[in-house]
Amino acid sequence: MRALDEHAITAWAAACVHSLEVLCPAINGINVYPVADSDTGSNLLHTMSGAQARLAAEPGSTAAEALSVLARGAVVAARGNSGVILSQVLRGLAESAAHAPELDGPALSKALASAHRAATDAVARPVQGTMLSVLQAVSAAVATQPGELSEVVALAAKAASEALEQTPHQLPVLASAGVVDAGARGLVAVFDALAGVVMGTETQVSHSCEANLEPEPEEKAPYAWEVMYLLEGVAEAEVPVLRRALSGLGDSVTVAGDGAGGQAVHVHCADIGAAIEAGLRAGTPRDIRVEPLVTPTPIEPPSGPDRAVVAVVHGEELAALLREEGAAVLAVPDHAAPSVEEMLGLITEQAVGHITVLAGGAELTRAADDTAGHPMIGDRDVVVIPCASPVQVLAALAVHDLGRRANDDVVAMAEAAAATRRGELVVAAEESITWVGRAHAGDLIGFVDGEVVLVEPPGAAPAEAAMGVLNRMLALGGELVTVLTGTEAPEGLTVELRERLRSERPEVEFVDYPGGQADAVLLIGVE
Repeated sequence: MRALDEHAITAWAAACVHSLEVLCPAINGINVYPVADSDTGSNLLHTMSGAQARLAAEPGSTAAEALSVLARGAVVAARGNSGVILSQVLRGLAESAAHAPELDGPALSKALASAHRAATDAVARPVQGTMLSVLQAVSAAVATQPGELSEVVALAAKAASEALEQTPHQLPVLASAGVVDAGARGLVAVFDALAGVVMGTETQVSHSCEANLEPEPEEKAPYAWEVMYLLEGVAEAEVPVLRRALSGLGDSVTVAGDGAGGQAVHVHCADIGAAIEAGLRAGTPRDIRVEPLVTPTPIEPPSGPDRAVVAVVHGEELAALLREEGAAVLAVPDHAAPSVEEMLGLITEQAVGHITVLAGGAELTRAADDTAGHPMIGDRDVVVIPCASPVQVLAALAVHDLGRRANDDVVAMAEAAAATRRGELVVAAEESITWVGRAHAGDLIGFVDGEVVLVEPPGAAPAEAAMGVLNRMLALGGELVTVLTGTEAPEGLTVELRERLRSERPEVEFVDYPGGQADAVLLIGVE
């Protein structure tokens, strides 16, 4: 086949429905993320069946028209997070096709990139190890080799299959269950069906994704709800506002347009009324569907300790340092607070029952505390260790020991954080009155445990000011100094501090790391 026309699109839709019908039980069986509610296969099938039915009722006369009808049918029929994402894949293809009578290889490559963008834009918090990872891999693969149509579809199917195999390495909950992502498996079937239509071969449907799930001994009460509805009459400017409102209620937030002013809305949350009210403020909801979510029963117990440590901090460089120490980390831009959905994602993506949260600042600790009691946490045990500074996060993580009992480990980390004195060296943004005198914009201000201890004029040497802070901190004793450098720290500053300490206080150990914070020249910890 040289190009996709309306007849090929119709055949592809039928092949997708057939494949998803065969795979539905198997995909339902491996459905463990974001919620183990065993309906991803059913949701994908319902979405694609609705799209095919719409196309049968309104057959297009070009490839672009057929894709547009298919996308509109999918948006209306979409169920679950996976169904909404699939509808946006079709919408992205349709928008890229525009008015084209057919799609050749280069045009399909461009359309697949559009499909990836549309699906990713619809999701408030994209997660690696899901359908979006498969789309990203496909888009990247075909972009490098936009050849003949048969080459493009073969490359897309191959990239999708390879990306599917990587999903357990990207999401711990999948690795713990020993399965690939259910939605991603369904999307691979969609690309396989496309390759079968183009190549003129029968699509081979594999059942290798089946998982043996033990039946639940008793019915569990729902801890949260999946809320979905179609929204009409929404101004484009209201879509980001709606996403933010829904992200404050729960996770798995998706707001996906149909290209004609309608939106398909999806969220997992504990407050059904608030989710619907958010839609009412933006437009007119209809076809509201609510499904219960229950705490999943693990397919098998964790192979290691049933607990994990996660952190939320400012600065990507600090986040990278903490990841090297084995913690899952949410990096938040300076002066920003994480959304409820971001915090829920950090916690719920850990395939363990006990999670300790290290929050690197007062605002971040408040956000973690708010999330720890959120209904979307389910039956996970979440403990927040308050830290007023990232240096206390480092101190806590340094004593983390999976060999201890969970409670003992939490106590040890909390004690290490509390025992770490914190200092800062910042550049004043405006004039102010402090305990040690007036500070002007551009002055260097030194803090110890939140109190101003020195003010130096703009011409002062940063190393001298930093030593002034350190000497006050070490006056009460200390064996280890940890310094995190900010983006504005002068080159060679930590080298000079190391030499000064070696000369003046040889008994003190000194370590430094790039912190990446924009609001402080240095963050200092003394233990």
